[in-house]
Amino acid sequence: MWKGAAVFLLAALAIGWHLRYVYQGSVQIPKIPEEYWGPGRSVPDTKEIKPFKINVSKEVIDDLNQRLGRTREFAKPLEGVAWTYGISSIHLKKVLGYWRKSYDWSQRQTLLNKYPQFTTKIQGLDIHFYHVKPQLPKNRNIRVLPLLMVHGWPGSVVEFQKIIPLLTQVSAERDFVFEVIAPSLPGYGFSSPASKPGLGPAQVAVVFKNLMLRLGINTFYVQGGDWGSLITSILATLFPENVIGAHSNMCFVNAPLSNFLWFIGNYIPSLVVESEHQSKMYPISEKLSWLIEESGYFHLQATKPDTVGTGLSDSPAGLAAYILEKFSTWTNPSYKLRDDGGLTEKFSLDELLDNVMVYWVTNSITTSQRLYAEGFSKAHHAHGFQSLPVSVPSACAMFPYELMYFSETLLRQRYPKMIQFTHADKGGHFAAFEEPELLAIDIFTFVNKNEQQLKEEQRIEAQQQQESDQRKA
Repeated sequence: MWKGAAVFLLAALAIGWHLRYVYQGSVQIPKIPEEYWGPGRSVPDTKEIKPFKINVSKEVIDDLNQRLGRTREFAKPLEGVAWTYGISSIHLKKVLGYWRKSYDWSQRQTLLNKYPQFTTKIQGLDIHFYHVKPQLPKNRNIRVLPLLMVHGWPGSVVEFQKIIPLLTQVSAERDFVFEVIAPSLPGYGFSSPASKPGLGPAQVAVVFKNLMLRLGINTFYVQGGDWGSLITSILATLFPENVIGAHSNMCFVNAPLSNFLWFIGNYIPSLVVESEHQSKMYPISEKLSWLIEESGYFHLQATKPDTVGTGLSDSPAGLAAYILEKFSTWTNPSYKLRDDGGLTEKFSLDELLDNVMVYWVTNSITTSQRLYAEGFSKAHHAHGFQSLPVSVPSACAMFPYELMYFSETLLRQRYPKMIQFTHADKGGHFAAFEEPELLAIDIFTFVNKNEQQLKEEQRIEAQQQQESDQRKA
């Protein structure tokens, strides 16, 4: 038995090393053209940066309330199933009642407008973004580092409301602080959608790089989860001269060697993951079953986003059900066993409805879902971004209830310059929204490590230059 296992292990390692060298030897960074995504023929961008305020008309809110008042009677849920068949119609009815009678959009709109917002034209798209700068003390020399934060689906810039003040707050413990640039993805919320097919994550990365350059920011840090993780990692891969470092709360890898090691780990998990975290990855059959259960939406949106979007954009009840169900199971999978879906364990109903409202008042649910179709098209897949190495210093924060867990061993196949790998004590998919303090601390810690490393590299380089000059003299 042991002889067979040894032969199997040696064969596995041989194949793994072969995949590694063959694969790494063929790595080429693709070039993504700066296409025009606006309507009609290409016209030059105005380059103007305009202040922006959310200002939804009374007619839109009146129409919403009328629709909520005409909601049909839902099918009763099966007995004792809680949210295992999807959102409970009993609890949804309570949420919709709160939305119609107690939720105050006027107040919430004012809250969402508390940070400076702007729009600017990038490649034919009106891009909306928060740009929040810190207040600096006069008696200290504090460095301000730009941080591009990118959200995902079914989230929005609403997710960053609680973490922005933490990241832009000067602390006695650090000699730096962030200015935060948080854009709405194209087709999400207050950013206009593409008028032409093909705007996938790589193309969005180009748009956001150009947004930063438009702001006069040539080098910056990036952070993201969900789509934001993929977009910022692609941005770092394409433009390492612009990205100082990349932090993600949803690091992942999909490359031949990592997939091979993941499979081998099902039989010899110690090769891939520490013993205390093995249950997060194995058995594979259990983890794949969970992903299949949670990814039905994914297949719909990647194939027929306009069809499913049509129904959601015409019914506020349907939109709320579709989005809120994700804020239940993706925050903690055990919440689906509760009659209330655990919705208010981490969020208030006002916060959850703020996010739903961004989709509703902008009628952007359909255009947001098109990112799945573009991101998983043959053309985008051909670039191989999910397996290309992120060549800048990076950090991965793993939250315990994230949809999928990747060990440090696997992630280093994609993040060769990873200088920080953290296991958070609590939290799920919506880290900035759920646990803003934990995520902010992790971002600050990573950037501090990287800045110290950069200082040391600069010191060594200066010393070497000095020694070289002395030899020449």
